[in-house]
Amino acid sequence: MTKLGVAVIGTGQWGKNHARIYKELSSTELVAVCDVNMERAKAMAGPYGAKAYSDSVEMLKDKSIEAVNVCTWSTILFQEALKALNAGKHVLVEKPMATTPKQAEMLVKIAKENDLHLTVGFLMRFIPGLQQIRQSVENKQIGELVCATAKRVSQWPERIGDVGVVKDTAIHDIDVMNFIFNQQPISVYANMGSMRIQKFEDYAQIMLTYEGGRTAFIESNWLTPYKTRALTVTGSDAIMRLDYMTQDFWIEQKTETVQPRFPFQEPLKAELQHFVDCITEKKKPLVTGEDGIKALKVAAAAIESSIQNRAVQIE
Repeated sequence: MTKLGVAVIGTGQWGKNHARIYKELSSTELVAVCDVNMERAKAMAGPYGAKAYSDSVEMLKDKSIEAVNVCTWSTILFQEALKALNAGKHVLVEKPMATTPKQAEMLVKIAKENDLHLTVGFLMRFIPGLQQIRQSVENKQIGELVCATAKRVSQWPERIGDVGVVKDTAIHDIDVMNFIFNQQPISVYANMGSMRIQKFEDYAQIMLTYEGGRTAFIESNWLTPYKTRALTVTGSDAIMRLDYMTQDFWIEQKTETVQPRFPFQEPLKAELQHFVDCITEKKKPLVTGEDGIKALKVAAAAIESSIQNRAVQIE
């Protein structure tokens, strides 16, 4: 079987996870690793038998590399993804994909023009419980969708230094809400600020309004003493709850509460396998570049809403 040649740009903890999984997958060969710090690149590439680079432009000249994962700091995701697409490589870029929606739109445009697969690292979509929620909403198994609430809180992650909590963590839940409601919100109202980190917001409460007056609420911060990743979806006939970390899933109905069991799977591994399958088998992607644009637009609107202290319409 011919393996897909892949490379990873960025040697932080998330980049290390990408490299590990590509070495584990039977359908991929980790060809190269790139980081501005050559020693870090060598340290990550060495155990996997991959080549180390400190210059992504040089690395992208390697024709055996067919796909690239961009796992850099948020503020340089766009430029590295752009280089990879211009070099003719398929790209998985971590969220938030770019600094601005216009940059994100440019990436999507280039990918389409060159018939390249572009996806964004929204790995929540690869948790079985969330996929079940999406199907249940679509099939009206919980009745009419009323609202959804997400909570994503933890202590401040030391790795963060170039974006606030909205673009780093809340953007996951923005995408989840768009996935569940199967549409873009029409407006957003948000309150956010900083208690510990002066440069960026470290807490945010975001309310999204969808067509028909349905709402979604997102709480995200880097201030709490423990980590929580949870989702509650309320329908007219049932309520569904999901713990993202344990993947425990509950359905609460009027007469009983049930807890369906799904085989536990590593979301990142499922995401990367899907990325590979979309390239090699032309599968329909679960996450598109357009999904990345939509989430980034809402995140930008939420930040604007907090600054202006008013609801902002989503274009």
